[in-house]
Amino acid sequence: MKILITGGSGFIGTNLITDLINDGFDVVNMDIAPPLHPVHTDCWVEIDILDRPAVFRIFAGEAPEQVIHLAARTDCDENITVEEGYRANTEGTQNVVDAIASTPSVERALITSTQYVCGPAHFPVDDADYGPHTVYGQSKVITEKIARAANMSCVWTLTRPVNIWGPWHLRYSQEFLRVLRSGWYCHPGGYPVVRTYGYVGNVVWQMRKLLEAPRELVDQQVFYLGDAPMDVYEWVDSFSRRIRGESVRVVPRWMVRALGWCGDLLGLMGLKFPITSSRFASMTQHYPTPMERTFTVLGTPPYTLQDGVEQTVQWLDDWSVASRLFPEGQSPRTIGGVG
Repeated sequence: MKILITGGSGFIGTNLITDLINDGFDVVNMDIAPPLHPVHTDCWVEIDILDRPAVFRIFAGEAPEQVIHLAARTDCDENITVEEGYRANTEGTQNVVDAIASTPSVERALITSTQYVCGPAHFPVDDADYGPHTVYGQSKVITEKIARAANMSCVWTLTRPVNIWGPWHLRYSQEFLRVLRSGWYCHPGGYPVVRTYGYVGNVVWQMRKLLEAPRELVDQQVFYLGDAPMDVYEWVDSFSRRIRGESVRVVPRWMVRALGWCGDLLGLMGLKFPITSSRFASMTQHYPTPMERTFTVLGTPPYTLQDGVEQTVQWLDDWSVASRLFPEGQSPRTIGGVG
């Protein structure tokens, strides 16, 4: 079976392609950027999804049976508009779904959205109940509406990954895990903060289950991808115990807030600091997501929290990417394509 993946050079795509190749699938990675993993170079086709003729040409030439659309701009830049900065999520998605609709070989398609179509203060009552709190989230609302309006005759499903972590997540390795390993991380005390995280191994498993599930259960449906909501402390403490051999340091919440203000001031002077006010807000704000449908239809994910932590730390140790090899701010793709 041939599977075409857009944006397969990113974090989730790297884990997904590894899993598919290991199981003998014929994979095509259509991405503007080279793969993070050098082993994936042979299946990479350099294409910008904003190049509509190129997208149609690849679909026609490859004739995939399944498509997973991951390509997107995923950072949160609140200083630009959707039209200025997130065309890949809107125009690019339009090109991809139109190509899917025009390719008779496609039997299944996953179109990737995000939990950010509903912000932390907006728990959705149904699949079309939106409340984005970022420009990125606004762009993904458009992604979903484009998919729903497209004339795709195949079985298609919208997925909303939550806060995904695991091997090949370069930002986590260069920021959170670096600070945790150094011993500088301080967790705000007080009330438990419930958020939804997802180990990437479980997310890959869920994607593959969606491609196999009966049509009547997944066609034109929305599924959040990730694990059950948990107290953020439990997630952080699991990493601390594995990396440092001790529980994470818990300090009064006001102290972490004050550190965030210091980080803001240092940022104005062009200096980096591990904690800012925005990161403090993220650390202390509830953000659960409705995972019930996912678990009911797909079942319980195979990896526990401890499994994911172990595999993530093992990746860090094996590749030595974030902690030793890369100078601050340098792209991992500039060193042998290893990320």
